[in-house]
Amino acid sequence: MAQINLQNPLLGSRRPERKARSVVALTILLAVAVLSLCYVYYAGVGFFEAINRGDVHEGRRRWDNDDVVESDVGVVAADDSRCSAIGVSMLKRGGHAVDAAVAAALCVGVVNSMSSGIGGGGFMVVRDGRTGQAEAYNFRETAPSATTLEFYKQNPGAKHVGPLSLGVPSEIAGLHAAWRRHGRLPWRSLFEPSIRLARDGFVVAPCLAGFLESSREPIVADPGLRRVFAPGGKLLQAGDTCYNPELANTLEMVAEQGPGALYNGTVGAKLVSDVRKAGGILTTEDLREYKVEVTEAMRVDTMGYAILGMPPPSAGTVGVALILNVLESYGSLDGIKGPLGLHRFIESLKHMLAVRMDLGDPDFVNVTDTVLAMLSPSFAEQIRRDIVDNTTFPAEHYRPKWSQLRDHGTSHVSIVDADRNAVSLTSTINTYFGAELLSPSTGIILNNEMDDFSVPASETGDGVLPPPPSNFIQPNKRPLSSMTPIIILKGDELAGVLGGSGGVFIIPAVIQVFLNHFVLGMEPMDAILRPRVYHLLTPDLGFYENITAINGYHIELEEDWEVFLDERGHRLTPLSSGASCQLVVQDLHKAAGKTTSQSRGQAGVGPYRGVLTAVSDPRKDGKAAGI
Repeated sequence: MAQINLQNPLLGSRRPERKARSVVALTILLAVAVLSLCYVYYAGVGFFEAINRGDVHEGRRRWDNDDVVESDVGVVAADDSRCSAIGVSMLKRGGHAVDAAVAAALCVGVVNSMSSGIGGGGFMVVRDGRTGQAEAYNFRETAPSATTLEFYKQNPGAKHVGPLSLGVPSEIAGLHAAWRRHGRLPWRSLFEPSIRLARDGFVVAPCLAGFLESSREPIVADPGLRRVFAPGGKLLQAGDTCYNPELANTLEMVAEQGPGALYNGTVGAKLVSDVRKAGGILTTEDLREYKVEVTEAMRVDTMGYAILGMPPPSAGTVGVALILNVLESYGSLDGIKGPLGLHRFIESLKHMLAVRMDLGDPDFVNVTDTVLAMLSPSFAEQIRRDIVDNTTFPAEHYRPKWSQLRDHGTSHVSIVDADRNAVSLTSTINTYFGAELLSPSTGIILNNEMDDFSVPASETGDGVLPPPPSNFIQPNKRPLSSMTPIIILKGDELAGVLGGSGGVFIIPAVIQVFLNHFVLGMEPMDAILRPRVYHLLTPDLGFYENITAINGYHIELEEDWEVFLDERGHRLTPLSSGASCQLVVQDLHKAAGKTTSQSRGQAGVGPYRGVLTAVSDPRKDGKAAGI
């Protein structure tokens, strides 16, 4: 989602005074009364049918029935409805959840290319429904081999945008590694829908249109981006058709020849040539030498659940563990409810943000002590004792040593199939449209993942603290990340799949959705729609959501909750572009069309199969799909 910028027009203004609020409240009450009369009037023909005909323009429920997908068989929740449907089409053909993940991710890279694509990378957690084994696929981009820290120290702007901000593209390598282990469908078949979208054209959705408008200047400035998104000099609008024939050709070659087309073939040679013409340092050897790291997923037991996620360089799983352990140490569910619970969450978040900046790529730095601390219930208890219920503190109270990571963007897909195999996949090209360069001969939008590294500099992102050495740029190193793809278990049974997009906001968003549904018992869509809060620590600034989604839903923190936090010293600013989450849950009390014993996997039938519910976040105009 949005790059965090304290001058960003996406940051809303402060709320009006209470007198004005009273007027608004009275207006709302009058509207409710009118809508009640409308309901009575339309009862004979069906109220929602009237809405669909356009006869009633107000009175939408908090969420509509078609926003929530239930299935006995399989579901996909992506941040675009077309990609959810493409993923489900693979499940209908007998595909594994990984097949659906590959197809859906490729689709997102075409229709929501501001956030992800094959020019980027990501993390994926895969759990086998039969054996319970869970794997973590680290296909984070690496720094090119010719990278030098001294160069970026002298030219810090080079890592933010442009040809020198590019990390080695790695999404295809990661998707293929997971497919080789788990895929059931032919590799090529997973590409066909996205090839058609890129070649025959796809309708620009309002979400993409909004990002195009906010990125108008760099799109017009780059010949490759301009050719795709502003043909003839006119920026595409919602409802227009977008074509990327070069990307279609690239996808077709990778579909036919496998990842070698990119990492040791014609596509890679063209990509490197384009990058070097633009002034970059990527080489064909960088592509050939790229390796996906596959390990056992990290497991965290907290709040009565097991959470399976990524080890570092993701700060996600350990960040989730630390905050949930702090909240669990209060010893009562009442301790995390209401505005007081939100205050305690923010305080826990600020402590976590301080600790996580000692993390980095474990292939280059020793992060063992930091990881053990973040996973430790006793460390969490120490933090809890440092939290005071009637006040917050300046940033230095939380003992931050380093400036904060300001990562951005991303896309997330959550999937469960008929055999209860589960995939949680987060991918990214970093900021809007990555490096703001499109390779003309391949149609690939280049990432700017080098921006997620740190460099020694006199001025840092927060203007106060030095950059963290653990995340300094080195050749072939992977930068620290906030991406948080997780799979959730209750006992030994699959309970849910969750993840989000939105850079530095991902970890707090994922935690709040987890708490809303799995701990506080909200319905899945209510858990997604619940207004969220975020914090940066340095600068000492918090955000509360004041968002009107594309579909018209308004998401805003309650006034009395804001007042409660304000009275405790929190500096809160409204934010109209928060993180976006995709959630799948399995009802462990409602079997999927079978007897309880069959659904429980007895007599060799397999894993428990409960009813699946999938929801995508309207903040990014997503919609789930199911069989």
